[in-house]
Amino acid sequence: MKNDTKKLLVEHKNLIDVILNNSFLIDQIIEVINLIHDCFKQDKKVLICGNGGSAADAQHIAAEFVNRFLIERKALNAEALTVNTSSLTAISNDYDFDKVFSRQIEAKGKKDDILIAISTTGNSKNIIRAIETAKELKMITIGFTGNNEINKLKDISDYCLCVPSKLTPRIQEMHILIFHIICEFVEKRLFAKEVN
Repeated sequence: MKNDTKKLLVEHKNLIDVILNNSFLIDQIIEVINLIHDCFKQDKKVLICGNGGSAADAQHIAAEFVNRFLIERKALNAEALTVNTSSLTAISNDYDFDKVFSRQIEAKGKKDDILIAISTTGNSKNIIRAIETAKELKMITIGFTGNNEINKLKDISDYCLCVPSKLTPRIQEMHILIFHIICEFVEKRLFAKEVN
């Protein structure tokens, strides 16, 4: 068991090394930081959605923006579309689970808001529908996904952070690491002067 644990840690470390040497992905992370910074600077909002572990990530990142990451500062307008159980169950029951996020985006999304859509496979139907609805509303769409050969999220998002792995646990680990990097830099850029 000890060796198997080390093997998983090495898998994680090796993927970080691959990302460290992927200048294209790092440039994309910086671009996403700039987009989210500008969104909050203009008093727009960030909506976030995902299924399963990615739903938990959506809630995690929304909480980091709304509450705080490292700096005491004002709240930022971010919302995970995974937390209102009445909306989730009503939409799933009355319409279809594929519309569980898109219907909420239709209600809450505005031009130049951001949608962060998370799908490790890149092919979750409700995530694809969410992106399509956001684009109709002229929102900025950012996908977080893995490296599956067939990956619709990568194809239709305005920007896509694609972790170079096909293993769901490793992809999710990198997603949360990237989210934390984004939170730290967005927060610093918006509020660093307040604490200096």
